[in-house]
Amino acid sequence: MRSFLEHTFVQNKAMSNFIEELRWRGMLHDMMPETDKQLETRTAGYIGFDPTASSLHIGNLATIMILVHFQRAGHKPFALVGGATGMIGDPSGKSEERKFLDEQTLRNNQDAIRNQLSKFLSFEGENAAEIVNNYDWFKEMGFLEFLRNVGKYLTVNYMMSKDSVKNRLGDGGGISFTEFSYQLLQGYDFYWLYKNKGVKIQMGGSDQWGNITTGTELIRRIDTGEAFALTTPLLTKADGTKFGKSESGNVWLDASMTSPYKFYQFFINQTDADMYRLIRVFSLKTQDEIEALEGEHKLAPEKRILQKALAEELTERIHSKKDLENVIKATNILFGKDVVEDLKSIDENTLLEVFDGVAQVSISKDELSNAQNVVNLLSETTQNQIFKSKGEARKAIQNNAVSINKIKITNPEQSLDFELLQNKYLLAQNGKRNYYLIKIQ
Repeated sequence: MRSFLEHTFVQNKAMSNFIEELRWRGMLHDMMPETDKQLETRTAGYIGFDPTASSLHIGNLATIMILVHFQRAGHKPFALVGGATGMIGDPSGKSEERKFLDEQTLRNNQDAIRNQLSKFLSFEGENAAEIVNNYDWFKEMGFLEFLRNVGKYLTVNYMMSKDSVKNRLGDGGGISFTEFSYQLLQGYDFYWLYKNKGVKIQMGGSDQWGNITTGTELIRRIDTGEAFALTTPLLTKADGTKFGKSESGNVWLDASMTSPYKFYQFFINQTDADMYRLIRVFSLKTQDEIEALEGEHKLAPEKRILQKALAEELTERIHSKKDLENVIKATNILFGKDVVEDLKSIDENTLLEVFDGVAQVSISKDELSNAQNVVNLLSETTQNQIFKSKGEARKAIQNNAVSINKIKITNPEQSLDFELLQNKYLLAQNGKRNYYLIKIQ
């Protein structure tokens, strides 16, 4: 597989292809009139990212991919990290006001997000990506100055007409003045970038349409300028629920928050009903390549061709090729054959994740030494948690149902000369599905 940035920085023949690229991928929700005409020439555009967490998550990927396609089409992308607006919180799609974060926490989050975005965008060349932080232009602006230079250009009626405000007022909970002013701040971001960086278009999720068009209106009223808006549909599952969360919460791009193994498994476990959209949104494969994969998948859905293709592409892109190789080994341990070496080579964290929920029993090194043979180990030594008696253990071995570290046990009197996994574990298996992790302390 080509490196991500090599694959990313391949410009299309015509800049106007950006719209068509989004359209066939199902990533175009709405755009202002004349946007496609503006995009026939090289254009600077931006998307804002919320720094209230130390990592971006899968839910952010759809908008990140807009910037990726934007740059691949020859345009200049800006990623705005909202250091100032992150202190307030966007009311769009929220039912209650978010908690404020201190400046140091926000700055740490911004640095982490900046590093993650560098995996997706090229920061070299004629249309090199740039990252900006709106705290840089808001930190010196006083309240009265903001009211005089920005607030006077929009009426309260205009601001209350936005869905993000109407929805909060309609649910009876109300909205604070702080959150009410968010659209003015985001609108000024657009104006500042228009004035100082030549940015002509803002993009984002469909729930951002109101905030984005506030920016185009400020540009028109303050500077009699023309700017544009484009949004992508919010990503939902076939059942209507929000995409991007697992049973344990958000699926993060940071390996310390969501491991590569769990990240990979998240996509492997997606339903067929969702995969036809997900692969078009998240993959950099061409239309012909994706349609070919879709055809193969329909012929043999049990092989989960789409799930594997997307899981592999995203895991390598967001983590690394080595991480991908590691998680494939880990996945094969449960379902593959001849996986003894894979079991030995995966790291401890991945081993524990693969067998998350599997019964564990701890024994001492002395207890292991005193067990004498495998029958004793799997019964009395492990407190009869694996087999209730020596006789039951012996019978299972005779029926060819027992393995240690994926090696079939054929002799009940076999000695305990097994190589410990990560120098501390033995993996016992009774039948196809019953696993036990023995930890030697």
